[in-house]
Amino acid sequence: MTGEVAPKERLTLFDTTLRDGAQTAGVDFSLADKRHIAALLDGLGVDYIEGGYPGANPADTAFFQDPPHFGHARFAAFGMIKRAGRSLDNDPGLSMLLEAKADAITFVAKAWDYHVRVALGVTLEENLAAIGESIEAAKSRQREVILDCEHFFDGYKANPSYALSVVETALQAGARWVVLCDTNGGTLPHEVERIVAEVCARAPGDRLGIHAHNDTENAVANSLAAVRAGARQIQGTLNGFGERCGNANLTSIIPTLLLKPDFSENFEIGVPMERLASLAKVSHTLDELLNRAPNRQAPYVGASAFATKAGIHASAVMKEPKTYEHVPPESVGNKRRLLVSDQAGKSNILAELERIGVKLDKDDPRLGRLLDEVKQKEALGYAYEGADASFELLARRVLGDIRDFFEVERFRVDVERRHNAQGDLVTVSEAVVKVRIDGETSISAAEGEGPVNALDLALRKDLGRYQRYIEDLELIDYRVRVFQGGTDAVTRVLVEFRDASGETWSTVGVSANIIDASFQALTDAITYKLLKAGA
Repeated sequence: MTGEVAPKERLTLFDTTLRDGAQTAGVDFSLADKRHIAALLDGLGVDYIEGGYPGANPADTAFFQDPPHFGHARFAAFGMIKRAGRSLDNDPGLSMLLEAKADAITFVAKAWDYHVRVALGVTLEENLAAIGESIEAAKSRQREVILDCEHFFDGYKANPSYALSVVETALQAGARWVVLCDTNGGTLPHEVERIVAEVCARAPGDRLGIHAHNDTENAVANSLAAVRAGARQIQGTLNGFGERCGNANLTSIIPTLLLKPDFSENFEIGVPMERLASLAKVSHTLDELLNRAPNRQAPYVGASAFATKAGIHASAVMKEPKTYEHVPPESVGNKRRLLVSDQAGKSNILAELERIGVKLDKDDPRLGRLLDEVKQKEALGYAYEGADASFELLARRVLGDIRDFFEVERFRVDVERRHNAQGDLVTVSEAVVKVRIDGETSISAAEGEGPVNALDLALRKDLGRYQRYIEDLELIDYRVRVFQGGTDAVTRVLVEFRDASGETWSTVGVSANIIDASFQALTDAITYKLLKAGA
């Protein structure tokens, strides 16, 4: 019948943040972290959540002893196939995997004949037998089975017949999915598309998946290329976490599948369009749980993903956002930002003023003064594109729209290395701050873990009648950039604060003295809080 729309094919999303993502340098998930992240993933709408490797560590083992309850996702346990030469009952790793409370079991097996002979030290036939027996054992426990074909693409290039025999053995044994892994991350998109198409000629695409690593910055492209060639499962991690250079980034793949017509018109996924708007929050929550600063330039969800710096671009965006935005930022829970910098024009300044609630006519002479002030400050090293709160304070001061809540008359920081009462060698920082408020002077002192921490504590120790407004402040990020070289180099400090409402803001300080630069940023951060609180 003419005019009928062909039904969309279903793509399955498999998240391995809690397993493969845990291989990221500096990432260590607690049991509480795992439960929180799993809930975020289930709420987003991914189809499988791989919880980890039962028996590998106490957190993973406990996770599978008391698994989470999902509304949408299936819970998967990861582990090795049985060791060649051992019976099923005489392989402790396999036994623990089969006993794990999971909906699915993801086995990993070698698909590269070189690895089978050298890394495993077994024959090619023994490897195939171990794959088949392991899958059959899991099927007998009523588990859904997924086989990750490790080093598949390198194996296929070296010996396509054997790599395909691994796929066929797994399917014949009853695996629901066979996943083609670019374990070394060195395969390029055109190679992935060709090889996956050739595999799809021998095996059904709706039982094949792709697991791409990012060592050539192509993991997302490789995943999409595999879909184009016929694979119907995509494995990846939130924010691209993973060993070495990371895994395919589901935070980029999901919006691409939903918002780009080549995919959205032909495929559907478990993430509904209305939940896509939570993507940025999910991404940032993961970073916050791990105490990592979010990647500002991450596609779709980064703070700079929809930021425009050049004046001519800002002017166009204000007229029509589509001129420089490939998707609406709100669709992924992000927002448009017109940055203020030394490359800014009046359009940037006006847009940023409008964002903070300041209406100014484009012919107002104060606008030119503010633009000149921004450019002069940035010539000294200030960076307002990463310090929105400092920009607002600067703008309101130039426009005469702010009062001075307090005046710091002086401050001092001492750092002393000494032996404590227990005889241990320690470094102690102490700060003293003299502040004038409404004509009255107060002096506060505090010890901290370092000079900046001591300054922060001393400054916020007693602000008189303003103290109640700053009790909930928390310093969550501190970044230093040294430029113009030498021991007398100029230092830029960016600090980020958060209050009890969850609102965050960033401020900047610049000086040849790192403590002075830090203090500028700290005082701006506190002033901004007082301004917003209506002190």
